[in-house]
Amino acid sequence: MVTIRRQRLDDAAEVAGVHVRAWQAGYAGIIPKDVLDALDPDTFAARRRQWHGAKEFETLVAVDDRAIVGFTTVGQYRNQQDRTDLVPGVGEVLAIYLEPNRVGTGLGRTLMAAGLAELDDRGFRTVRLWVLEDNTRARRFYEKAGFQPDGERNTYDVVSGGETLRLPEIRYTRTIES
Repeated sequence: MVTIRRQRLDDAAEVAGVHVRAWQAGYAGIIPKDVLDALDPDTFAARRRQWHGAKEFETLVAVDDRAIVGFTTVGQYRNQQDRTDLVPGVGEVLAIYLEPNRVGTGLGRTLMAAGLAELDDRGFRTVRLWVLEDNTRARRFYEKAGFQPDGERNTYDVVSGGETLRLPEIRYTRTIES
């Protein structure tokens, strides 16, 4: 039985492991293999520890038999230009990732519902997220969750083989009806 709860500080390493495995599986063929192979769970865990307790963001974890099998991070929308300037009144789904063997099981829908409920509780009615344009599976998932492209575009930069690649991103938006 899967339960959803708030991430605790001591969950950082386990959540980071899910994050890395999800990227490696979900972005295969979208982000270069050398970039995915170089992902370091310890770096991801350190970032999670640093963010832990930030009132602007909340990470909810999906736990099955004491193992974290997925998570979502939600909070106040970050200006895409520098990803640090917060936009008042707008929420964001910053991340939603699952263990690769949990994709297609309904766990993503459960985590999205929990994340949207958290944003609703915080008073956000408009919610945004960014997705790589070539990530068609994620885009279908977001559209089924009520998100639609709103016309905003950006790039997600990765360094592969010493060259910076600018991967196109599109922004999705939806409204939370209370």
